[in-house]
Amino acid sequence: MQDSYGRDINYLRISITDRCNLRCVYCMPEEGVAPISHTEILSYEEILRLVGIFSTLGIKHIRLTGGEPLVRKGVENLISDIKKIPGIETVSITTNGILIPEKIEALLAAGLDAVNISLDTLNPKRFENITRREGFEKVIEAIKLCEGSGIKTKVNCVAMKGVNEDELASIAGLAEDLNIAVRFIEYMPVGKNDFEKCVRKEDILKSLTSVYGPLYKLDKNFGNGPADYYKPEGFVGAIGIISAMTCNFCENCNRIRLTAEGFLKLCLQYDKGITLRDMMRDGATDEELAQEIEKAVKDKPKQHIFNDYQEHEGIEEKNMSRIGG
Repeated sequence: MQDSYGRDINYLRISITDRCNLRCVYCMPEEGVAPISHTEILSYEEILRLVGIFSTLGIKHIRLTGGEPLVRKGVENLISDIKKIPGIETVSITTNGILIPEKIEALLAAGLDAVNISLDTLNPKRFENITRREGFEKVIEAIKLCEGSGIKTKVNCVAMKGVNEDELASIAGLAEDLNIAVRFIEYMPVGKNDFEKCVRKEDILKSLTSVYGPLYKLDKNFGNGPADYYKPEGFVGAIGIISAMTCNFCENCNRIRLTAEGFLKLCLQYDKGITLRDMMRDGATDEELAQEIEKAVKDKPKQHIFNDYQEHEGIEEKNMSRIGG
């Protein structure tokens, strides 16, 4: 399936819940958000039906997100069922890791291919300030459990000025002895106007080289995302940087998103898309849904404009927890 710019769209991120057991400062307000009614959320049966349709259109890779996907009951069964759909090559999750220790065996049995674990600090007190919850030790345990199980493991760190820019090198050090990829993500002002929080790629690299010396760029890709990967001398794992703000990589974008409410979202920054849930519940056939999906994908924006300080129509105003990241 291609969009109007010739990009091959083969990666679908599915938010399966808007609920989360943390309250990260860049994702949702401290008081949380009003939860979406269960009747408004896609059922697992509806998700599976849509994944089956998407697979016939060329989607090969599925990532489950939230909120926090592991708070939704039966997620391991959903993973197992998605893995059985012809054409789907990988199923992965993005998680805060809190529930990994109690669910790791079930996730492995379900056939989970990869996990991205969010961690923005190695300081337990700062962890509580960022997430507004306890749980640092469980996240560290989750990283070690996943790496030890052999599952492809990445650690995602949002680099933020005034928050954690002083410990980026320490966080990168997790990859020194563990076979994981630690990825630094430039802060993106989704639904907000706080550009000043972004730590740019060049500054991230400067922090890392000041501690570890030269970073050798790798040709190897560690997944389906847009990160550039590096390895300092002596590291077992790798370091990745996702530089959405300074190095626009939209020309290679291969993804679309499905929100927990069944809205097919074409670009992280824009509110453009179509509501597949209502079409399904109004009796649309698989063929009709496929046609509307293909038509929508043709309308995928050319690129984001995060660096443009002007106001534009159609800019996403929802918090990340409502989008699926």
